[in-house]
Amino acid sequence: MSITNESIWAASPSTTRGQPTQLASDSKGERLAYASNKSIFLRSIDDPAVARQYTEHKAATTVARFSPSGFYVASGDAAGIVRVWDCIGDGITKGEYSIVNGRINDLAWDGDSQRIIAVGDGKQRYGHCISWDSGNTVGEIYGHTQQINSVSIRQQRPLRAAAAGDDKKLVFYHGAPFKFNTGIGDKHTNYIDGVEFSPDGSTLASVGADRKIWLYDGKTGEARGQIGEGEHKGSIFGLSWSKDSRKFVTASADRTVKIWDVEAGKATQSWTLGEEGALAVRDQQVGVVWPPARSDNLLISLSLSGDLNYLVEGTPEPRQVVQGHQKNITSLGQSTVDGKETLWTGSFDGRVCSWDAATGIAGDIEGDGHPGYIAGLEPTSEGAGRIYSVGWDDTIRSIDASAKTFTGTAAKLGGQPKGVAAGDNTVLVGGAEAVEIFQDGKKTGEFKSKVGVTTVAAHGALAAVGGEDGSVQICNISSSGLSVQSEIAASRDQISQLAFSPDAANLAIGNGKGRIVVYKVADGSLVTDRWTAHTARVTSLAWNKAGSHVVSGSLDTNIFVWSLAKPGTKLEVKNAHKEGVNGVAWVDAGSKIVSAGVDAAVKVWKVEGLQ
Repeated sequence: MSITNESIWAASPSTTRGQPTQLASDSKGERLAYASNKSIFLRSIDDPAVARQYTEHKAATTVARFSPSGFYVASGDAAGIVRVWDCIGDGITKGEYSIVNGRINDLAWDGDSQRIIAVGDGKQRYGHCISWDSGNTVGEIYGHTQQINSVSIRQQRPLRAAAAGDDKKLVFYHGAPFKFNTGIGDKHTNYIDGVEFSPDGSTLASVGADRKIWLYDGKTGEARGQIGEGEHKGSIFGLSWSKDSRKFVTASADRTVKIWDVEAGKATQSWTLGEEGALAVRDQQVGVVWPPARSDNLLISLSLSGDLNYLVEGTPEPRQVVQGHQKNITSLGQSTVDGKETLWTGSFDGRVCSWDAATGIAGDIEGDGHPGYIAGLEPTSEGAGRIYSVGWDDTIRSIDASAKTFTGTAAKLGGQPKGVAAGDNTVLVGGAEAVEIFQDGKKTGEFKSKVGVTTVAAHGALAAVGGEDGSVQICNISSSGLSVQSEIAASRDQISQLAFSPDAANLAIGNGKGRIVVYKVADGSLVTDRWTAHTARVTSLAWNKAGSHVVSGSLDTNIFVWSLAKPGTKLEVKNAHKEGVNGVAWVDAGSKIVSAGVDAAVKVWKVEGLQ
């Protein structure tokens, strides 16, 4: 028996309003690197469902850059730490260096893949230059009086570097070792958000919150002039050069991405992403990269919402928009939609996505959804094409599974939902004191529990209600309430998860301490109490279709696959999701498991040789 990671459907890049977000590509134009929560993701450009995750940072990550050699990635975090790690082999960390006592905003490698300049927000200094393998100082980054937002190193000799930030000043350095050469403080009138040397080293460009674009001589730092006056109507957050150094692309808060011809000093193409209105803020363009060594003229911009927009020069509309979660995934559901196995995920910020289980491609659910935490997602068991969601806005809402949109109807709940489950034609929502019953989105009854309700499960006309005292009540469902048939004293600790087997013969019960037990539904007899490997609250349980195995996820970051026939054996995945697993499900006829967690990623695990 074995369980192995097959693919990672990566989280979207973390973004902050009013702040640039760095995107990077490797020298072959095959992979993107970006920061998301406390992880760094390296994601295939051509197959976005294929990614790699680096999880060694202890604080929120902020930037990642490939070395020109392609062997290493340098990444920074909000605590001022830069880590250098192998991106070809096993992802082993080669070095960890403290740069500033604040946020790392940007990084740059020299053309020899030997030196790194890291910049950000610190108290004693705003940046530092080190050798990648030892962390030894190879230059000082002086001349700034406020945080530095962007840095770039000329890839040819003589070596030059440029850094710019909130003091509206661009500082030019000569190296190596890098030393202050000149400070240019009269060109930009607001924060400078991006600087970058052209690939041939002839030109340096800077952009900023004053909506200006300035060009400089790449060798001397002398200002050549400004282009595009008044073209962008919002802060320019990023720029990236084409491989031939004749053009570059800019991304702006006005929702536009523009390509500029350097010689002509004019924009040759412009895209406007999203639509005007209340949601326009989501479509602000906060980062952009023009991957080198590609023949398809592809460039990728980043929306504030985390969407990656695939733009092709000469084509008016995005070729593709890659979507996903930016925040902790708090719930996972699954159903079959139009003949396709589909997964549904909800996150801490209220976002709901549907995923094609075969391809790993996600799409946002549009419409009037929850403004925050999604506490549960449950498809109707009749296959009526509805997904029901409950959130911490204390409402239950429905999603049209085929149209991938909220239906617009919301019913108020009696309190904060603890979970949601679907029977034959009813939906149960567990609250602190009662289970509410809904049919077609309308409340038809409720069940007052004698103890505080912690979670619910349903199968056909059967329901299970978990309690704060560790008890589980087995009930029959009617449209007006639940009638208790039996009670199981399952645990001394609060019940956290319940799952009926496919034939409803067995009930798996997980508690707040990580213990899982299985009882027979018919007579309440114990089947097994040997599943005790989790060390924290069980957050998710799912049976395979045969009813022979259960997969569990927990806040301890681990996933286990348990056998009913051999309760002493298990398959395990340690550290499956950084900071916790919040959802598990079986897909592909039980040959694979999908999991989701606090790292905002969805992962697929191949299971072989189940016994």
